[in-house]
Amino acid sequence: MLSKKTQYAFQALSYLAQQPGNEPVLIAEISRKRKIPLKFLENILLLLRKDGILESKKGKGGGYFFRIPPKKIPLARVIRLLDGPIAPLSCVSLHFYERCRNCDEKHCGLHDMMIKVRDANLKILEKKTIADILNR
Repeated sequence: MLSKKTQYAFQALSYLAQQPGNEPVLIAEISRKRKIPLKFLENILLLLRKDGILESKKGKGGGYFFRIPPKKIPLARVIRLLDGPIAPLSCVSLHFYERCRNCDEKHCGLHDMMIKVRDANLKILEKKTIADILNR
């Protein structure tokens, strides 16, 4: 399940992707148009900037804009940045692996099933991009 933070991130990114010419957009405009609380949005956009997805410009004509084209930003990247693991269990996570305390992964049916769930999700989330959200 996506957190509200990640849902807001996708809303903000899709709004930015709809803007012509990748011109900077003020946080207040995104907040108002997408009904995202301003302080919450500031934190989200800062994380996206630190990760290299967005860039910001200060002063007149400033705001946030894409550093990477939306068609090159996989949904999985945003989800991992804001929500952490995509895998349903830490023992099957590719980027946030943690061994289960009371389980032997070699003989665990749940582990094996969750690998299939993870792979099915990743097949979509690694392929689909921010641009695909607009082209529904």
